[in-house]
Amino acid sequence: MLQFRFAAESDTGLVRGHNEDSGFAGPYLLAVADGVGGAAAGEVASATTAYVVSALSLAHPGTDPLGLLHSAIEKSTEQVRAGVEADPAKQGMATTLTAILTDGVRFGLAHVGDTRAYLLHSGVLRQLTHDHTLVQEMVDAGRMSAEEAAVSPHRHIVLQAVDGRSVPTPDLTWIDLEAGDRLLLCTDGLTDLIGDADIQRLLAEDSPRLAAFRLVRAALEAGGVDNITCVVADLVDAEPVVGAGLLVGSARDIGNVVDPAAVRPVRSA
Repeated sequence: MLQFRFAAESDTGLVRGHNEDSGFAGPYLLAVADGVGGAAAGEVASATTAYVVSALSLAHPGTDPLGLLHSAIEKSTEQVRAGVEADPAKQGMATTLTAILTDGVRFGLAHVGDTRAYLLHSGVLRQLTHDHTLVQEMVDAGRMSAEEAAVSPHRHIVLQAVDGRSVPTPDLTWIDLEAGDRLLLCTDGLTDLIGDADIQRLLAEDSPRLAAFRLVRAALEAGGVDNITCVVADLVDAEPVVGAGLLVGSARDIGNVVDPAAVRPVRSA
């Protein structure tokens, strides 16, 4: 049965006052959420979303990966909306989400915003996600080069987010993976400062734990201007395991989750 051997690191960075990133890594789910910078209570939005996705996946092992991820995004949106209704001071809170879920055979990828997923296969790095940002849209339309986008003051304007105002339209895709592959899910606190060549080099470290640690350290050494979260996992073929996984960032504090008791099992037909 295919599953993940994982590590996760999250750091506030050298400039921000608190960590608005959240992450989860487990044998069958990897997820990273980045509370939108400058918005109220970004840590609540990201922690709530990471909690909902991880709780539902743990409660329903073997469930259709893309179906569960879609349901989790809808539920996360409901919870973010409920958080704003309970406390209007949180108006404007939002988060990105990138998650990969497996049933042991298939791999579903859900993506909202600009948190990225990368695949390292046979030593070659490939980005699995496509940023939902204003500058990426301009690059796609031929109105801006990738080099201009990388330094644009508008590069952090996201066009899709879990924000409670409307249900986002996530990218939901099946991805082909095999034993021996290594995955990286990370926030823009890494990718804004570290280029693909260095990500590839650092991701190739011997263990997921060492790779995650060195990726975060590289971003800190490059200025650490944002929160940094990296989830690294190797894909292995092994006997099924039971494990709750690892929460990092603001998701470690259950007080950041809008209503943990509101997460209910997804009922099958």
